[in-house]
Amino acid sequence: MKTPGASGWRAAAEALGGLVERSSLHPTGTRWADARPARENWGVALSGGADSVALLLFLWVHWPDRRARLTAYHFNHRLRGKASDGDERFCKALCRALGIAFVSGKWTAAKRSRTEAAARAARFEFLEREMKRRRSKVLWLGHQQDDIAETMLMRLSRGSGTAGLAAPRPVHGFAGSGKASGSFHVRPLLTLKKADIAKALRKAGATWREDESNAKDVHFRNRVRRSVLPAWVKASQRDALAGAALSRQLLEEDNDALETWLASLDPFGVDGSLDLVRLKGRPRAVVRRALYQWLQGVGGAGDFSRQAFTILLHSVEVGSPVRHSLGSHGFAVIRSGRLRFETARKPRSLH
Repeated sequence: MKTPGASGWRAAAEALGGLVERSSLHPTGTRWADARPARENWGVALSGGADSVALLLFLWVHWPDRRARLTAYHFNHRLRGKASDGDERFCKALCRALGIAFVSGKWTAAKRSRTEAAARAARFEFLEREMKRRRSKVLWLGHQQDDIAETMLMRLSRGSGTAGLAAPRPVHGFAGSGKASGSFHVRPLLTLKKADIAKALRKAGATWREDESNAKDVHFRNRVRRSVLPAWVKASQRDALAGAALSRQLLEEDNDALETWLASLDPFGVDGSLDLVRLKGRPRAVVRRALYQWLQGVGGAGDFSRQAFTILLHSVEVGSPVRHSLGSHGFAVIRSGRLRFETARKPRSLH
């Protein structure tokens, strides 16, 4: 199909809006968006693929009052040579046709690091940097229902809990003191299947860019998408994608309940310590997330192995005086019913 011109893209957006009304998008995302300040700047991640193109067209047609404050962000990974540059030109032309601000960036480390994790990290670093420049805290992402099932299967393989299995969320707010603190990721397409999105785009007269690397089994997600997911859907003999979406929603509700319970216990001291007395006798799920949050607070969560975490979790549940190494970072020390962090240069008696 030929790429539409300026008037063609606007007509395609209007047609797509008629085919997929705003009520078909995820209600959590639409309600959240409708309640936001009118002068708030929004960003949308635009790769040029079907999902992100559909998302941009939905935003343009269903939130027309936001067009002047919407910016599309495209990150050129430079992994597919001329095809990657073609994606960038396509996205720029699409935004020009819709009158949407466009910002692009290129991955300078593309030839040195080709891992999926490195590419994803570089993309989000670009998004965070550019959105900060434009004082934007809201990023719209084109994840859809297939992505829920793929993510769930991938995370099941590594033993994720409710927080990990509840991803991707329709609205994800970032708290704390990190670079993304105070920002939001919004995913309104989680009620839609990838095939239905592509079908609606074709019917509306819209085009998109295909990434041929998605047809290769180099990355874990591609292997799940191409081999595991189709077999799983076929074996289930039901709408397994909708089932996964419902499970994700239920897991998010359970996770939120545990977070609320933990917050009501108020176990974190102003000095950064963790009050183990307030956690005594609580379910392990509550104690586990309290410990994980504590490790995040002291910056030791990333370098902690699962085995080491389990050992420290047992010590926290018992509450006896102990000193656990956090590697070069320092020590986790239990003393007088509290878990504290100490640097390697300040060893102290446990009693």
